[in-house]
Amino acid sequence: MSDRAPRILILSASIGEGHDLPARVLADGIRAVDPRAEVRIQDFLAFIRPILRRIIMDGSQFHSEWGGRMFDLEFKLLTEVRPTIWIAGTLGRALGGRGTERAVAAARPDVVVSTYPGATEILGQLRQRGRVGVPVVSAITDLAALRYWAHPAVDLHLITHPESDEEVRAIAPASEIVCVRGLTDPSFYELRDQAEARRALGLPADRRVVLVSGGGWAVGDLAGAAEAAIADGATAVCLCGRNEEVRQALARRFAGDKRVVVLGFSDRMAELMAAADVLVHSTAGLTVLEALMEGCRVISYGWGHGHVRVNNEAYRRFGLARVATDRNELGSELTAALAEPRAPDRSFESLPEAASLVLGATRAGGLG
Repeated sequence: MSDRAPRILILSASIGEGHDLPARVLADGIRAVDPRAEVRIQDFLAFIRPILRRIIMDGSQFHSEWGGRMFDLEFKLLTEVRPTIWIAGTLGRALGGRGTERAVAAARPDVVVSTYPGATEILGQLRQRGRVGVPVVSAITDLAALRYWAHPAVDLHLITHPESDEEVRAIAPASEIVCVRGLTDPSFYELRDQAEARRALGLPADRRVVLVSGGGWAVGDLAGAAEAAIADGATAVCLCGRNEEVRQALARRFAGDKRVVVLGFSDRMAELMAAADVLVHSTAGLTVLEALMEGCRVISYGWGHGHVRVNNEAYRRFGLARVATDRNELGSELTAALAEPRAPDRSFESLPEAASLVLGATRAGGLG
């Protein structure tokens, strides 16, 4: 085995924080375990063909009912219909395979990690065809709808929910699958007092607090969720990600109403989760996991299309979150959730570290 520093290439995607954040956290974790490690994060979208990049980055469709229905249709075709699955795989490899292969060759890594399902699919195909000769790791931050998060040729799948194991194993029966910690901000593993978190954030101590989130693109019925929260006597804190248009629209709508706080992107999510009683979130993913860790009850509401619809079914099945399909249902689910006690999930603390497993993969099959 070589004594040189291990080289790790992490492929992410600049779509909100859902993929970039786990990439950064994983990179920091790897450097903490082995300070010699050479870790490079690259945006997968930067080296695929422009036409594919435009399709992926077109978030405008998510803000209309028509766009949501189109997304539902696209998702069904790409995950349930064999001919279109094959076409999508072939097209993805044609438009992104060469750029991905070149990026891997230029980095000369001992292992490649993907935090984005589009990159995982192409890396899996390249690995299957012998075009990538080092271990490939998929870091999965969704609960369900994992058709492109997992691939039979991926060597190691890191999952953030133990409930995801069955679906990943059905897709990649020969792959190693491990439920891990270390793909979300380490601050979520700290115990926080709710009253202290509220004081630090300037939130009222004598009212319940509902966090309303639409992910990085601020999709879904954030206004409806905020109105449901204040109707139930709570303060609503609306998180609009990096969507300035939505932030401004909500600020105008609730101008002068001290029961509603409108924020853009925040790097204080652990404090916000600790301060809140309930999270109303529209896009599934890592934010739900973070809320569960902090003991903040979760309602999925506002944009139940495509992979979110499948995740909602899984949330119900595993009892991880409530799901509301309309404003009336949201009202009743919110009342019920606010009546439940906070119960931080500390089981994640005992899970193996993602960084250590990635470094183990470099020793198992790196270039040497």
